[in-house]
Amino acid sequence: MDFLNEFVLLLKARYPIIYISTSEEERIEYLIKYCAKKYLIRTYYCWDFVDGYQGNLNDVGFATKNPLEALELISKVTPNIAAIFVLKDYDNFLKDFTIVRRLKNLSRSLKTQTKNIVIVSSVVNIPESLKEFVTLIEFPLPTYVEILEELNRLLFSLQQEIKISTLRNIATASQGLSLERIRRVLSKIIAKNGGIDDSSSNLILQEKKLVIQESQILEFCSKTKNLLDLGGLDNFKDWVKLRYKAFSQDASLYGLPYPKGLLLVGVQGTGKSLAAGIIAHEWQLPLLRLDFGRLYASLIGQSEQRVRKTIEIAEALSPCVLWVDEIDKAFSGFQSHGDSGTTNRVLSTFLTWLSEKSSPVFVVATANNIDWIPSEILRKGRFDEMFFLNLPTCEERKTIFELHLKRHRPDSMQKFHLGLLGQLSKEFSGAEIEQVVIEAMRLGFHENREFSTEDILVSMQNLIPLARTKNKEIELLKIWSKSGNVTNASKYG
Repeated sequence: MDFLNEFVLLLKARYPIIYISTSEEERIEYLIKYCAKKYLIRTYYCWDFVDGYQGNLNDVGFATKNPLEALELISKVTPNIAAIFVLKDYDNFLKDFTIVRRLKNLSRSLKTQTKNIVIVSSVVNIPESLKEFVTLIEFPLPTYVEILEELNRLLFSLQQEIKISTLRNIATASQGLSLERIRRVLSKIIAKNGGIDDSSSNLILQEKKLVIQESQILEFCSKTKNLLDLGGLDNFKDWVKLRYKAFSQDASLYGLPYPKGLLLVGVQGTGKSLAAGIIAHEWQLPLLRLDFGRLYASLIGQSEQRVRKTIEIAEALSPCVLWVDEIDKAFSGFQSHGDSGTTNRVLSTFLTWLSEKSSPVFVVATANNIDWIPSEILRKGRFDEMFFLNLPTCEERKTIFELHLKRHRPDSMQKFHLGLLGQLSKEFSGAEIEQVVIEAMRLGFHENREFSTEDILVSMQNLIPLARTKNKEIELLKIWSKSGNVTNASKYG
């Protein structure tokens, strides 16, 4: 059910107090007025702390700087008059016991009247004592159609004409932004370029990055690596190649559902994080990194709200890749976050979305410790596929050495003994191989000469691979990988 239909239903069902979370005050006010006039035929009242009541000529300025008096008007309006009372930023006064008590009393009386209180705020701040009386709904970001309409209005006012394809591209690029932000960034584009054209998408992308940074939970990641930068993991590569058009319009017209996501489990340093960026690069999708640790907040209910906000941003920016790094640590134990109830609610919210989502958000979750991952995540249907990334084989290690040496010394590759390096680097991960190459370069640089195979071998002797210090954990991972519930990312592992 979309927001409009849900909101109208709540009003008709006489839900007394509705709390709408949104930063788009102008847009939600327009929609509430539209509902009041078209669907319900109700009088519209609007209050804020500075100007008091607006919207009804008889009460303009009433209850200025008096939040309790704002509630008194609701009770004074004749019961047979249908009305909607919008209270802006009223969450700031919900700590006052008198106001809480008055809202509870009003809640009971309004159930028999065609009146509703609608609290509009950019943050959710509902005290525990009011939760049973208040219905929370979140106002979604503008849809593609709404953005298209706004762009047409703007272009009409500017008397500017652009190609239909350009207009659609700009509308698509603007998804994930509020209408106010879209207006601002388009004004900036017009001031800079004198109009809107195909290049405008770059400035819109920069605005999206700012939005993501402001969320303090999501991070917009660059994606410079491709499949050629990944040594081994051929099964994983084949899987990615087969689905490179999965989010295209052609795939949709063919009837293919969007792929849900991947769970990458394996030894540290085997390329799990790299794989997430490669998927985004190969499929030409934006890459968002989710830091699960930042989701947990001290106030009750805020953690779940942050999950919902994260999901909202990801879906608005779709199609995209949502990278959940080290998801095992997020659910490793309730003690990490101080409240098992909060962890359970966050997990439940995330899993429900993961199972039911229909939006083109491809989730790539990475994990090192299978014992920390809740069984609910491992259940079939959460992800399209689960891959196990083992330590590289001899042939894969040779390929990884070749990749790094080509990047650093492309003109002198022939002097390195790749076969020997592959054989003697048993138990080394891809990240550790990269590290020994860099250390070998340091040795050569220190002695003012080119580094050699011998320098790499010396570096290998000086580095103790994780496979030796974490042997027990890695063996357990290998045993789990043979359970039949996971696919080996490598053809040779």
